Amino acid sequence: MPVSPRRGRPGYDREEVLEIAVRAFNEFGYDATSMGTLAERLGLSKSAVYHHFASKEQLLDAALDQGLGALEGVLTEAGAREGTPAARLRFVLDRAVHVLVERLPYVTLLLRLRGNTPVERAALERRREFDRAVTALVREAQDAGELRSDIDARVAERLLFGMINSIVEWYRPEGPEDAGALARDVLAVAADGLSL
Repeated sequence: MPVSPRRGRPGYDREEVLEIAVRAFNEFGYDATSMGTLAERLGLSKSAVYHHFASKEQLLDAALDQGLGALEGVLTEAGAREGTPAARLRFVLDRAVHVLVERLPYVTLLLRLRGNTPVERAALERRREFDRAVTALVREAQDAGELRSDIDARVAERLLFGMINSIVEWYRPEGPEDAGALARDVLAVAADGLSL
């Protein structure tokens, strides 16, 4: 049963509106989610939603920045910049799993993008930049003799992140696996396949 729209000053802060919007985008798809749907979910009038975000595109941009910003931030952490190339790669993979688990709805939304809007295309380009940085790290580890060199670096990066990204399809926060255990399992599979 829909909640009656609230009158007066909105009862949610910007982050709460964003969280509910991301859940709706993931449930219905971004294109199929209207501002009316979001207002109904929030129990607010549409104008109250616009109090927080000027448009659905602005909501999407803010949501995608949550997931992308966290992933991009991994590359600036000390563990991604110091040590051997293989150690740095292990760090990036570990942290990427943690980001995925900690920001699951946001990363899920990111991974389901189709590139239909300028906001989506900009986010996909940011993601490709992240992928290129990780590919360069794989190549560096291969050149240092720390990884198998018979697998193309770009293919290795895609396979590694294919494994990590698949977590959004089956991981449940209420389940028995935590981010640390998942990261250890990903690294174990990667180590056996790439001789990390």
